[in-house]
Amino acid sequence: MQDFKRIKAFAFDVDGVFTDGGVLCDTAGELYRTFDAKDGFAIRMATMHGYPVAIITGGRSKSITARFSTCGVPEADVYLKSRVKADDLQDFCNRHGIGADEVMFIGDDLPDIEPLELCGLAICPADAVEEVKAVCDIVSPFPGGKGCIRKAVEDVMKAQDTWTFDSARYKKLF
Repeated sequence: MQDFKRIKAFAFDVDGVFTDGGVLCDTAGELYRTFDAKDGFAIRMATMHGYPVAIITGGRSKSITARFSTCGVPEADVYLKSRVKADDLQDFCNRHGIGADEVMFIGDDLPDIEPLELCGLAICPADAVEEVKAVCDIVSPFPGGKGCIRKAVEDVMKAQDTWTFDSARYKKLF
């Protein structure tokens, strides 16, 4: 079993992790993604309990920032158009005063390998590319967009006895 207790923050790719990788595009070029509500709830639980959360994606759509703002992730912690994800992960760590070895990162494709190698707990969805699976500590039993995030965040928070729900606080924050 992994040492979930050392994790102080979470960082994630988006496409193929929070989503199944499918993207719809309208004639104006706007991209649309479908997110799993249970994965989103796990992010709310994390932010509600004070864990910093980073979204590090090559995606460019402001809809990504909007989606994660509903989960308590500040805009400053959403890295759009990321081309060197390890640099953005390090920036996130520096701003929050934590080491990369205290961060759980979930990614699924080649641009995610560097931050996966840098972080303290590397996880990927079941349908990640083989190169990513090879560098991860854990390959989730769930594919991207189908509970991978929920399971990983819940496992860490349960190991730290922080997976507790306070409906009054939830109502106040969200």
